[in-house]
Amino acid sequence: MPRVTHFLFILRQLRPSVSPVWRAQGLGKPRQVNGGDCPAKWHAVQSVATAKGGLTLNLHEYQSKRIFANFGIPIPDGVVAATPAEARDAATRLGGAVVVKSQVLVGGRGKAGGIKLAKTPDDAEEAAAAILGMSIKGLTVKKVLVDQAADIKTEIYLGAVLDRARGRVVLMASSEGGIDIEQVAAETPDKIITVPVHPFLGLRDHQARILAEGIDLPKEHTRRFTAIAKSLYNAYVSSDASLAEINPLVITGSGDLLAVDGKISLDDSALFRHPDLAELRDPDAEDASEQEARRFGLSYIQLDGEIGCMVNGAGLAMATMDIVKLYGGSPANFLDIGGGAQADKVAAALRLILADTRVKAVLINIFGGITRCDEVARGILDAIATLDVNVPFVVRLVGTNEEEGRQILSEANLATASSLADAARKAVAAAEGETA
Repeated sequence: MPRVTHFLFILRQLRPSVSPVWRAQGLGKPRQVNGGDCPAKWHAVQSVATAKGGLTLNLHEYQSKRIFANFGIPIPDGVVAATPAEARDAATRLGGAVVVKSQVLVGGRGKAGGIKLAKTPDDAEEAAAAILGMSIKGLTVKKVLVDQAADIKTEIYLGAVLDRARGRVVLMASSEGGIDIEQVAAETPDKIITVPVHPFLGLRDHQARILAEGIDLPKEHTRRFTAIAKSLYNAYVSSDASLAEINPLVITGSGDLLAVDGKISLDDSALFRHPDLAELRDPDAEDASEQEARRFGLSYIQLDGEIGCMVNGAGLAMATMDIVKLYGGSPANFLDIGGGAQADKVAAALRLILADTRVKAVLINIFGGITRCDEVARGILDAIATLDVNVPFVVRLVGTNEEEGRQILSEANLATASSLADAARKAVAAAEGETA
């Protein structure tokens, strides 16, 4: 499940909590969003939460922390290294003990041996040699971040995420920093404090104080914590992020607050406003299908079902997936080809679908508005002619010249459907080797 979806789930599971500050402000309990309040299609939306306006570009730790620093959030001095020798040089320049951290876009780096403490430059070189080239959850480590080691006394979690149910960015804080926030939500949800932020007002000082008091932050750190929370919110908004988190935000032995680890996920749909951030994409973290989809302007997410779906329009795509589930099937993907159905775009979409060996049938659901359905049908046939097709197709065309489009497909021996329900039934039956 995408990480942002995890956060949306967490926000819906948290129990109400009221701190004395809430009572003093007369604000009552924070609004809670329970699972029962979600619309019926939530289960499908969970799988495609990043499909329309939510596809995310995940940044490495070192990239995220540099953005934090640009907004005034204190981070350790650090250097990125691609070789053990570079790691040794970095440790020499930084002086003292350092932490050598693998830079891969997965969790569990520490448990996998991807984070090591080094007291000397020789130790840093040895640690980098052990980490570079290792595989963590299928991703090969090609870079390490060499950070100055921090004297950690207390670990805090602080994050910002969009809560679509509230229609607000929500700041979350927890005294249980340094571990996955999902685990905290499952085991001790009362230790997570949330405040929704008004989009016109931004994060106010009193809201940051609510977070600080809710996690029992010592009073002497409240002012600095407030500044960091506001900076995190500003970094989130200015970057068009889907998620920004500091985990952990630590209190050091000298009483400073320091963001020793962090993560930012950017909204793909907003990257046209941030060409500098778009350049931070790590192609090694994406599979070939995601790169191919982006090249042709397709919204594609691979799932684990057996019915490939090609649809024009995100809402129609989600409805198609729901209907497939209703009739006993399971979608193999979310794929929105957008407006029109040009042969090259259709061919690219079908290549993505057919590359999945689990696909046993393909359901094409196209609404022809401005685009004529007979042109769509010819585009589908042209695309299929360029591919090695070994699975049955079911095509539903609705709109201008739909009868002519169905006739063209029927003459090519492709199954057609007059309604979405009919198409889903036929696709499920075809995947099972039957005839609807």
